[in-house]
Amino acid sequence: MNTSTQSLPIVLEDVVFTRHEQRLLGPLNLTLGEHPRTIIMGPNGSGKSLLLRLCHGLIAPSSGEIRCGVNAVPALAQTVRNQQAMVFQRPVMLRRSVRGNVLYALRLRGVRGPKASDLAERALTIVGLEALASRSARVLSGGEQQRLALARAWVISPEILFLDEPTASLDPTARALVEASIQQFSKQGTRIVMTTHSIAQAQRIAERGLLLEKGQIVESGLISNWKNRSACDD
Repeated sequence: MNTSTQSLPIVLEDVVFTRHEQRLLGPLNLTLGEHPRTIIMGPNGSGKSLLLRLCHGLIAPSSGEIRCGVNAVPALAQTVRNQQAMVFQRPVMLRRSVRGNVLYALRLRGVRGPKASDLAERALTIVGLEALASRSARVLSGGEQQRLALARAWVISPEILFLDEPTASLDPTARALVEASIQQFSKQGTRIVMTTHSIAQAQRIAERGLLLEKGQIVESGLISNWKNRSACDD
């Protein structure tokens, strides 16, 4: 795995995001990426997905600053974003095989040939899809597609992997397989920042996190202390 610290930690200072003159997030002051697995929890509409998109540079803050790494590199710099990856709640599958989806991600980073094949096989093995490598990605079940999306994101060796409610709408069995894949990526050294509205899931995956309500951080620290909060559960 990539052992540099170019994109970590991610520091938000007085970050505000507004849309149509309505404040949806902030002001936020926080640091992400310090712990192996960080959970961002909160009910629907609390701003969880917006926060991930801001940290990944997909949208810019209306005010405030997002800095990455010990040298305060601007968050939108391409050199920083190359150390990050993100998986969305409903990932898009390319019109390729399962293996082809993963190889395409590597090709975009300039990795080809035997090295790419070895990396793809490793990623698919971790998520339990090696037996389906030749199958069309678009005929997989929802849970299998989500695990493929995880493998496709992780294979490029990101320092930090942003996951936006990756188990939403999955049945318990599929959810458990996705969670197991996330734990394996963490063991390989990738930092995980994941959103969920489920307290139970948050406690299964991480010890620490932050709780958002109406765009504001209302609590941070040990997730075990949040069991009586109002976030929706499984």
